Amino acid sequence: MSTARPAALTEKFLEGLVRRVPGGTGNTWKLTEVYTGDLLVELPQSSPEDVAQAFATSRNAQKIWGAWSIKKRLKVLKKFHALVLDNQFLITDVIQAESGKNRRMAFEETCDVPMGTSHYIKRAPSLLKEHKRAGPVPVLSSSTEVRRPKGVVAIIAPWNFPFATGISDTIPALIAGNGVVLKPDNKTALSPLLGVKLLEQAGLPVGLLQVICGEGPDVGGPMLEHADYVMFTGSTATGQVIGELAGKNLIGACLELGGKNPMLVLADADVDEAVHAALFGGFGNSGQICMHIERMYVHDSIYDEFRDKFVAATAAMNVGASYDFEPDMGSLVSVDHRDRVIAHVEDAKAKGATVLTGGEARPDLGPAFFEPTILEGVTKDMLAGTTETFGPVVGLYRFATEDEAIDLANDTEYGLNASVWSADIDRAKSVARRIDSGNVNINDILATAFASKGTPSGGVKRSGVGARHGDQGLLKYTDAQNIGVLKKQIMEPQGKQTYEAYAKQTQLSLRLMRKTRLR
Repeated sequence: MSTARPAALTEKFLEGLVRRVPGGTGNTWKLTEVYTGDLLVELPQSSPEDVAQAFATSRNAQKIWGAWSIKKRLKVLKKFHALVLDNQFLITDVIQAESGKNRRMAFEETCDVPMGTSHYIKRAPSLLKEHKRAGPVPVLSSSTEVRRPKGVVAIIAPWNFPFATGISDTIPALIAGNGVVLKPDNKTALSPLLGVKLLEQAGLPVGLLQVICGEGPDVGGPMLEHADYVMFTGSTATGQVIGELAGKNLIGACLELGGKNPMLVLADADVDEAVHAALFGGFGNSGQICMHIERMYVHDSIYDEFRDKFVAATAAMNVGASYDFEPDMGSLVSVDHRDRVIAHVEDAKAKGATVLTGGEARPDLGPAFFEPTILEGVTKDMLAGTTETFGPVVGLYRFATEDEAIDLANDTEYGLNASVWSADIDRAKSVARRIDSGNVNINDILATAFASKGTPSGGVKRSGVGARHGDQGLLKYTDAQNIGVLKKQIMEPQGKQTYEAYAKQTQLSLRLMRKTRLR
């Protein structure tokens, strides 16, 4: 396995990335290589004054960018799309170093940005053009829908998919004509900064896309004081704070929050396929995926077979710190997060759960490594039973009937993602429609729904508000302006006509409106 840090990640290269971050506090964050704990670069920390200046700079540039034609803006994005693909393995190196994920997962993260960019390059001209519609009076009136950019959008990205969320959420905001102020997590600021560099290399006006860094309590509030819209991905607790601040400032917000996602394996499912998928569902990105699976419900008739095969496959996983494609799973993002995962497992064990495999930290592999872990006997009085663990820990449960499985799946305050497995697609669809979740994948874990860029993806209940992807994923960054035109003043009594006669005439028109194509 290749454990040496990639040669491209030189001190000069990394310092060049963080140079654009304003550091008015005078403090820095020690951004480390997760596999080793070694320092990568000192990341400047921004002050509230830096935040205000970032929004002011972006707002000035947005006046020019927003006036560009959609064709001219998309020309920049087409160049960016090509640059991402040209630099895909460099981006993969950066993601791995700052997050500790295995190379397979880091590479797949880089794929999200060109996929989303390609989708909106094709879809934006239709979505953003003016749409003329009939007005209230046939022929004599019309209404035109005009899409205007919000202004400057705040995007707050998480550490688990820093490039995919930070840049993929930025792209539709830019295409819609906005400026953007991006705040990545301190732990994983490098890959979004590389994305910004590539955008400017593609022709994005300098100043339009600003990056500020700092802890949420220090810069989050100031960001929302200046923003015209906010896109946040992160925990439910922080999402509530963001939502309150957005409401206070009367700006829109899209929030993708936590999940405690279920997998339902029905009696007729292909057990081998379900087990293979469960490995990714539970342990992809070391379990640090908002849409990953933490609760696995398996029908009684196949439970023992599924459990035994899943345990054996999990125990055989290759876990390691490597910059090649060999390991099946990498590290957790930090020692602090590792300790949170340990606390969930220890709490479950103390309250009677059984560890079928895993359950231990692996300091021999690196500071933040933790084994892929399967628990049995998890109950709702355990942290792992109700709270999002966000690590490589899953619980196995039995069910006897379809109704019981659906009730168990819905017995949570979250509703981000679910997975249903069955040989009968129609049956699986029927089950899917009864699950309280913004995304449901049939015979897949999460990729089919999330990678379908033409369809909105978001959470329900405490898993969020709004959605990314689909038409909604771009239009949310715009305000709809309604321009109504009336060619002749006739929406009132004419000449000596009484209002009673006018009212009867209007009533007749309303009856005809439903029966004809005139609106």
